[in-house]
Amino acid sequence: MSDEVDALVAEVFPRLDAPAITRRDLVLVTGPWMAGVSGVLGALSERLPQHKFVESPDLGPGDAPVAVVFVVSAAAPLTESDCLLLDGAAEYTDVVTGVVAKIDVHRNWRDVIAANRAALAAHAPRYGRVPWVGAAAVPDLGEPIVDELVETVSVQLADSGIARRNRLRAWASRLQAVAQRFDRDADGAGRRVRVEALRDARSIALRESRHAKSERTVALRGQIQQARVQLSHFARNRCSSLRRELQQQAAGLSRRKMSDFEAATRNRVAEVVTEVSAGTTAHLADVAQALDVPVALPALQELSEELPTVDVAAAPLSSVKSQRPESWLMMLLGAGFGLGVALTLSRLVAGLAQGQNQLTKMTGTVACAGIGLAGAVVVVNIRALLRDRAVLDRWTGDATSSLRSVAEELVATRVVAAESVLSTALIAWDEAENARVSKQVSVIDGELREHAIAAARAAALRDREMPAVTAALDAVRAKLREGQKQ
Repeated sequence: MSDEVDALVAEVFPRLDAPAITRRDLVLVTGPWMAGVSGVLGALSERLPQHKFVESPDLGPGDAPVAVVFVVSAAAPLTESDCLLLDGAAEYTDVVTGVVAKIDVHRNWRDVIAANRAALAAHAPRYGRVPWVGAAAVPDLGEPIVDELVETVSVQLADSGIARRNRLRAWASRLQAVAQRFDRDADGAGRRVRVEALRDARSIALRESRHAKSERTVALRGQIQQARVQLSHFARNRCSSLRRELQQQAAGLSRRKMSDFEAATRNRVAEVVTEVSAGTTAHLADVAQALDVPVALPALQELSEELPTVDVAAAPLSSVKSQRPESWLMMLLGAGFGLGVALTLSRLVAGLAQGQNQLTKMTGTVACAGIGLAGAVVVVNIRALLRDRAVLDRWTGDATSSLRSVAEELVATRVVAAESVLSTALIAWDEAENARVSKQVSVIDGELREHAIAAARAAALRDREMPAVTAALDAVRAKLREGQKQ
């Protein structure tokens, strides 16, 4: 019989292997937990000793029984899980008998049989002709009620076409599994989930790369603008503080210290340039660290051979030609002041020296002239000192103005150089990041292509093989229907 069935399938679909099962001369008694399977098994084994009845654990992998006795309790109708349990037990077996056990304690067992018959037929059309019987293999009171069950099982097992029916059922299950596999491979539910996940990962990688690049560009622009403003403000404040310092020193200079003031001023200007340079370098290094750019900013020697110098002209204190008119004016004013003092004192002395001898009068006159001359000299010297202080005050203003120009140029140059270096570093970083993302996207695209190819191949294979599988399955089912009618 099996050769006849195998030839029937091979005629329609010769490329399909036979079902990989071992038909055992056993009757499987199975059912849900607490349904009374053990009692039914014992009763059948006792009443039909010529047949061997076993439970599911007694079957090995690939073993298929010749018949299945499916036992359920009369307490409640079948559930979906009960139907799936029967599907697994009778996957390669066509001979099935339904048993509603424990009818001795459940009076509505006939209603349960009707409900089970309808539920099982609705679950799978193959179960529409399954016979159902009631039984009480191990009743609480009275004798076991298993006569109808024994008769039904005996009739099922005495059928001469049982081997052919089981072989047809095995082929039907095999063909149905092949058809489901083709549909599953072509449909690719798991593949679709993986493809959606890959597309989401690709989209996220590209979006994050664009966002990171924009954030780095905005951060660089903001940090550079902030550094330019802060460093320019720092340079101006440092120059202003130096100007106030030098003006205070110039206002209190004596004649002896004026010669050293110019050299001290030049040293202080150079120190301020150094301070601005160091502050700029430190601030830009903090900017690079804040941007997390793994690059060192250009050193001082890379920007210039040495710090910029401030071109400060000599203090105009020793220019005699330029001071000659002013000197003559100061001398005239001093002489006038001294003459006025001398005349005033001489008159005072003359009034006091009335009645004195001529020598005393002459001595008073000479003393008055000396005092007037001394006053003239003091006035000229004080006026010259004030003039020199005013000259130094203007000179320090010019020097700090030149210093401010140099400091602002230094800051601007350093900021531009730092912006160039940081921009280049960010471009290199972006290129490396783009290469990494491109590699990641390339891997994702490769896997997407593989899934697309696999889906196309599965669909093509289904389209090529499914007609033969369907035809073979229809032929097997037709033979099964013929056997059931007989």
